[in-house]
Amino acid sequence: MKKNIALVFFLMLGVFGFHESNAQFKFSNLFGSKDQPKKRKTFEAYSSVSIGVGSSHYYGELSPYNRFLQSTINGVRWNASFNFTRQLSPQFGLRFGLTWARIFGDDNYMDGVAGYEANFMRNLHFRNDIKEFSIVGQYDFVRTTKGSARRAAVIPYVFGGIAVFAHDPMAKPDKTLFPDQSEWVRLQPLHTEGQGLPGYVQPYSLISVSAPLGIGVRYKLNHNFDLGFEIGYRFTMTDYLDDVGGYYADPADLGTQSALSVAMANRTLERTAAYSGKDRTNGFVSYLTSIGYNPSPGVDPFTLSTVPGFSDRTDSRGNSKYKDSYMLTSVKLIYYIPTKIKCPPLR
Repeated sequence: MKKNIALVFFLMLGVFGFHESNAQFKFSNLFGSKDQPKKRKTFEAYSSVSIGVGSSHYYGELSPYNRFLQSTINGVRWNASFNFTRQLSPQFGLRFGLTWARIFGDDNYMDGVAGYEANFMRNLHFRNDIKEFSIVGQYDFVRTTKGSARRAAVIPYVFGGIAVFAHDPMAKPDKTLFPDQSEWVRLQPLHTEGQGLPGYVQPYSLISVSAPLGIGVRYKLNHNFDLGFEIGYRFTMTDYLDDVGGYYADPADLGTQSALSVAMANRTLERTAAYSGKDRTNGFVSYLTSIGYNPSPGVDPFTLSTVPGFSDRTDSRGNSKYKDSYMLTSVKLIYYIPTKIKCPPLR
């Protein structure tokens, strides 16, 4: 039995060997010509760098997701970026990026918007400069058959990956109460929701992670340059891009830190919006009336000690159900690095 198995094995080897050698036989050999090996078109990896500028858009407690269009328009700010891309295959590239983006939000955009009276009453605002380092994969819908010189005139693409970013939310204080404070103050060290104080959660981190995902298109200008446009959404792992995410802290607890902590944590009783400078009286009185509080004639409503729903530790200051996020658009000038640099001849 073993001899038969061995015989079958050697016969199979022989047939396979014959097939391989016969595969080298060409019809042209019948006429005495020899095979001429043809050069295969192989892809040549290449690199590019780009600089870009564009807009930034924040979504969170101060720019609600369920008003996506209005949130995209309200508080639009800027971003600048630098990228290095290595094209590894005809359709796939790996990109390393540095981005500086400013995001902004303000509850006073909700003045007079039905259903968002409580957002207006909260009266918070912020700005945050985000410094992001990203690594993303980039998939082109049009193949580049060889090097960058053979790229198509128009190449649409998608991208996705991971990013690490640093951030630091800030806001303007009420200058009538704190005339000596700087124009913008950092919010995280003020423990606005009691973070870090006994009985409260730990302070939120100023370094976080996001998942960039987006689409773009590149247009070939000439041999070395492209003009690109892309839109990228960042799903973050933090709810504190805006310094808002939990519940109000007890003013007595915040008072152990500073008067500024108390004032920046609860801004419902400010007559004037600190960022825009708008008078809040009409919206303020309208809200008090809607909850059944009618200020007596001649009594200043802003002299209230607290506003119901905006003072107790069980009152929501934010919504931790959804993490904050931001979207970036960018117009980019892309330069393709030559793979072969010609040196001038020596004389």
